[in-house]
Amino acid sequence: MTKYISIDPGKYKCGLIFADFKSKRVLKAIVIESRYLVQHIKTFIGNDKNIKVLIGNGTTSNYHVKSLSFLENNLTIVEEKNTTFRSKERYFEIFPIKGIKRFLPRDVFLQNINLDAISALVILEDYLNCKFTLNCDHLSKTWMKQ
Repeated sequence: MTKYISIDPGKYKCGLIFADFKSKRVLKAIVIESRYLVQHIKTFIGNDKNIKVLIGNGTTSNYHVKSLSFLENNLTIVEEKNTTFRSKERYFEIFPIKGIKRFLPRDVFLQNINLDAISALVILEDYLNCKFTLNCDHLSKTWMKQ
């Protein structure tokens, strides 16, 4: 399989990554309200039954796994321990601080940023044991509503 969807599940919001393993590129990265998860997964998959979906085993994952049961063997539950913490480091690898801002504490730049999509990226990278390229244009830092 070359296409993957990675999910960082949460009670109110989920991070979602849609990526191509062959090119090691993220095609879409969003944070959505949890109630729209199934709808977005179905949109990403379309008619392609060969897309592998990964979901972290953390917060409310059992609920989301049940709602994604239509994926059958294409759904894999993976370990997501410390992904939220590690997503902060990964965020700065993707969006490095430049100029005089480098002298400010890094936590200042993380306020009001949803890291759930980056956490989903960390889940994917851990599972496949490789790094993906994430273009700034492909990351939505705010909740996507229907």
